[in-house]
Amino acid sequence: MRTKIKNAVSSKVNSIGLPILALCWVSFFWGTTWIASKEGVKHMPALQLAAIRQFIGGFLYISFFLFKKTPWPKGKQWKTIIILSILNFVLSNGLSTWGVKYISSGLGAIIGAIVPLWIVIISFFRGERLVRLAVIGLIVSFGGICLIFYDHLSDFIKPDFRFGIFISLISTLTWAFGSLYTKKKAASFNPYFSLGLQMFLSSILLFSFTGATGTSVPLSSIPAISWWSIAYLVIFGSVLTFIAFIYALQHLPAQISSIYAYINPIIAVILGAVIFGETLNASIAIGGGVTLFGLYMVNYSLRKGRKSTIS
Repeated sequence: MRTKIKNAVSSKVNSIGLPILALCWVSFFWGTTWIASKEGVKHMPALQLAAIRQFIGGFLYISFFLFKKTPWPKGKQWKTIIILSILNFVLSNGLSTWGVKYISSGLGAIIGAIVPLWIVIISFFRGERLVRLAVIGLIVSFGGICLIFYDHLSDFIKPDFRFGIFISLISTLTWAFGSLYTKKKAASFNPYFSLGLQMFLSSILLFSFTGATGTSVPLSSIPAISWWSIAYLVIFGSVLTFIAFIYALQHLPAQISSIYAYINPIIAVILGAVIFGETLNASIAIGGGVTLFGLYMVNYSLRKGRKSTIS
């Protein structure tokens, strides 16, 4: 009897607790990458930074699975890997990294919060049934994010920021497509090995682009601060957090697993205040409360949906 109870509790923790824990990890550490990216691109070309980051991250993944003698993907699996490498890394990560070259990290975080809304819209047009409360919660959360960064909203109308805003918006749309495509195709092969191959392939494409356009600099010209930024982005952005992201994506509904995008900007604000002495004002406090309320609505709809399924 005791063994049955222990197994039941363990199963419950694994089915709910671990995916939520993975989502919390993603929400925090991807929030910190905005600061690391912004600092890194101050001193080197943005796409070159993205290329180096993905090359190192992909190399680490591939080396691990070669050591484990994991079978390589076959046939149509390569098509999926190539598509995801373009959507998730060349376009989404590459463009978002390039975007913070021209806009503030806070503004980039606001635009990044659009990802869940894209997912809801795409899911709707694909004929998937959406829970009304979850949709309302996502909209409320995005409104809260806008309040948090109220002082930055004027940046949207500045001509100097328009290019950065445009490519950042494209990056969120491609990330949304990539997230849904990952959820659909990840079960057909090892998702973590696939992730490493995607990173490595994307780095080749990005290196080719920067080389052809002359937008790269010699490695010896890259300052130490950018190398430290790359190291942080590789470890916490490309490796550990991506593992947690795929795990959460596989075990949680797309609309739920994507809410990390709302928490990322809050993390960026807190770190900005602690590390750089940025002000925490009323807009941030009120916006944080609104955002958390929206997240509660989304999570409540998830719990309610589970109860309905059980009954």
